[in-house]
Amino acid sequence: MNRNTRKMLLNVATGVAVAATAAVVFLPAAYAAPGTVTSNVNVRSGPGTNYGVVDTVRSGAQVDVQQCQGGFCFIAKPGPDGWISSNYLSTGGGRAPVAQQPGIQLNIPGGPSISIGNGGVQTQPQRPPVVEEPDFAGEVCFYDRSRFRGESQCLEQGDSVRDLGNFADRISSIDNPDGLQVQVCSEANYRGCRTYTTSASSLGDYDDYIVSVRVR
Repeated sequence: MNRNTRKMLLNVATGVAVAATAAVVFLPAAYAAPGTVTSNVNVRSGPGTNYGVVDTVRSGAQVDVQQCQGGFCFIAKPGPDGWISSNYLSTGGGRAPVAQQPGIQLNIPGGPSISIGNGGVQTQPQRPPVVEEPDFAGEVCFYDRSRFRGESQCLEQGDSVRDLGNFADRISSIDNPDGLQVQVCSEANYRGCRTYTTSASSLGDYDDYIVSVRVR
């Protein structure tokens, strides 16, 4: 077993122990309510048929319901108190409610998520973090020949070039697939400009006559 696996298992074990302790601490407080037994039924030492019988109670007996869990309720009555099935108990004209233990969620850094509730302990594998890809701003490419051929230079939205240097007076076509606002200028520092919002396979009188560009 490698080191990382052992560390994860140790974290899981520790998390289960902590969450189990929390489940005990945060059990709902006991409550008392009058109830009526609807059938002769065994009184047991715990909330389940696997617990021993400590008494029996007859149909129609009036009892105090202290708390309920897992389909059984703890009743107080003359004689030994104990647990009976909630199927044979009514309170206020209806079947006795079953108190639900609050669920507990425990997230272990670098490990799984653990939930503890009426359904027992459930472990779910850790989900990988979601990495959001940045939005692509869009791109415009300038070619030194018509119909998008020859050498090219590309700019993204927001880029600008005051002087194209060696590429000045060479642009003959513009590929603008994202419909950006492209300003091409016949002089440096964005003077003598024309704006394109689509691609242009040829530039007419601006062919080989562009010195500065801006993409917006």
